[in-house]
Amino acid sequence: MKDPRIQKLAANLVGYSVNVQPGENVLVEMIGSERDLVKAIVEEIGKAGGHAFVQLIDRTVLRSMLMTATEESLCTWAEIDLNRMKQMQAYIGIRAGENVNDLSDVPEEKMRLYNSLYSHPVHSEQRVKHTKWVVLRYPNSSMAQLANTSTEAFEDFYFNVCNLDYAKMDKAQDPLAELMSKTEKVRITGPGTDISFSIKGIGAQKCSGHRNIPDGEVYSAPVRDSVNGTISYNAPTLYNGITFENIKLTFANGKIVEATSNDTARLNEILDSDEGARHIGEFAIGFNPYILHPMKDILFDEKIAGSLHFTPGQAYDVTDNGNRSSIHWDLVLIQRPEYGGGEIYFDDRLIRKDGVFVIPELEALNPEHLK
Repeated sequence: MKDPRIQKLAANLVGYSVNVQPGENVLVEMIGSERDLVKAIVEEIGKAGGHAFVQLIDRTVLRSMLMTATEESLCTWAEIDLNRMKQMQAYIGIRAGENVNDLSDVPEEKMRLYNSLYSHPVHSEQRVKHTKWVVLRYPNSSMAQLANTSTEAFEDFYFNVCNLDYAKMDKAQDPLAELMSKTEKVRITGPGTDISFSIKGIGAQKCSGHRNIPDGEVYSAPVRDSVNGTISYNAPTLYNGITFENIKLTFANGKIVEATSNDTARLNEILDSDEGARHIGEFAIGFNPYILHPMKDILFDEKIAGSLHFTPGQAYDVTDNGNRSSIHWDLVLIQRPEYGGGEIYFDDRLIRKDGVFVIPELEALNPEHLK
């Protein structure tokens, strides 16, 4: 018997997130072994009059491909998949790998080539810019372990998060997006953090289930050379299968001039990937009411209630500050009291304290109003 929550999620992905129209081509890409959701999505695409194309990827096989990859093979691989992506009007990406560390022993140089020669042209340049897309995780025992819960409890949590009323959230985001679009100076303070920058003229973008599931953020980007000060992130983060903790970045005129973590050497290797990797491409405020604690899965962690992320690397076209990079690494700072608290100021006006919006026009984004 099918879990009705799966069919509801599939219907939301097809009808709301990417809004499939008759005749549109949709690539459904699954990394992992889950099949029920893929089948449900294919059925929903058919109901909408679209054409489903499916790619199933095993992460252990992907590891073997990366281990043996050359510049020539990566360019050919990218050329093939880029040609397919150019024929798609929509993309639904599902990530359900059993082991989040499967790629952890792929040499850094191989991952750098993969990111620059494959991921950047196929996903950053084509999929992100030219298709309607949404990316999500799917619950399994590995994710439950990361969240420190039973598999059944995590599944309940997952469907609460992913089947949230995102249309209601979308409307509640309007005042924050409008305020960010009018704001010039941002200052963020908290334990080990005092950083300021300008977002003047960059604009703001709402995220309410059209790009990520789960969702719940509004993002902008700093004027590229305006960032000064220090930020200390308190959520652990995975990058290319490696866990980083206690990342601390210091900026001078927009550039990361000092970076430390539990693995400072590897952190700096990543930040030296290219010139843009030491500048920030995104500033975002997260507020999904059901996501409270980090689980080393960025699609969840960047939406944590009372969080923000400040992202080294590539900027998005819709909030473009001119920064270009082969990386886009969302690093998360949680400001609720149990994580040390903290403040966000817009033009010297306190707008959020200890993870709670404190001005009337933004109160609809606090958890009690979004659940």
